[in-house]
Amino acid sequence: MLKPKLDFYIGSCVLESEELALSIADRLVKDLKPFEDKITLTYKGSFDKANRTSINSYRGPGIDEGMRILEKIKTTFGLPVLTDFHEASQAMKLATVVDVLQVPAFLCRQTDMIAAGAEACAKYGRILKVKKGQFLSPEETKNIVDKATTFLPKNQIMLTERGSSFGYNNLVVDMASFQIMKSFGVKTVHDATHCVQRPGGLGTATGGKREQILVLARAAVAAGADGIFMETHPNPDKALSDAATSLPLDQIKNIVEQLLRIYEVV
Repeated sequence: MLKPKLDFYIGSCVLESEELALSIADRLVKDLKPFEDKITLTYKGSFDKANRTSINSYRGPGIDEGMRILEKIKTTFGLPVLTDFHEASQAMKLATVVDVLQVPAFLCRQTDMIAAGAEACAKYGRILKVKKGQFLSPEETKNIVDKATTFLPKNQIMLTERGSSFGYNNLVVDMASFQIMKSFGVKTVHDATHCVQRPGGLGTATGGKREQILVLARAAVAAGADGIFMETHPNPDKALSDAATSLPLDQIKNIVEQLLRIYEVV
């Protein structure tokens, strides 16, 4: 029996422009081609970052332009695409193009969001990916699965670990989360870049600990995560969103190679 491929969800935090999105996708496809028999690659990009710290922060191009850019990536590179949605009313529209609909962590307990996402995914054969809230225990995510399975089979549902709040401006990843959440019959994903954030840590922006991304990602793969979600940028310090935790694009190949070595062992 062949070992399942390790899933990767990689792209910029927010869709800054069509040109940047296409250039990142092109680099990812070329750099990760040597691993195509061992991984699945999905391009991720947000059309709207609705939970920015400051009202003056860049949020994204909006749903229509975002869908156009994501659809162009699909047709140009043959990649599935992922984006998050923030209102139940957006789910069905997005599912006409987007392969993986993601429920943001802060909205993971909103029944209308889960139901709308699951219904849209059921209609168009998509995947519903739900981020575990920073305020939620892994055991409580069973309620998310129960809500989603009202409309959707478990093989179209994923849960994501993105860290839990630990005091102010700090997150901690419980590596037991993957075993617990997998016990509900769904795939689990480690959010490698958001879990090292320091929410609001810069006062008017979110900070982070980029140097810890790979350490925790290695541990997550060893602990049984089925996939890795991470954000990247050609010049992370210039990224319009989550600059402190975006990975340099030229490091992605090496990181994927390291994680695959661990995955093949465990």
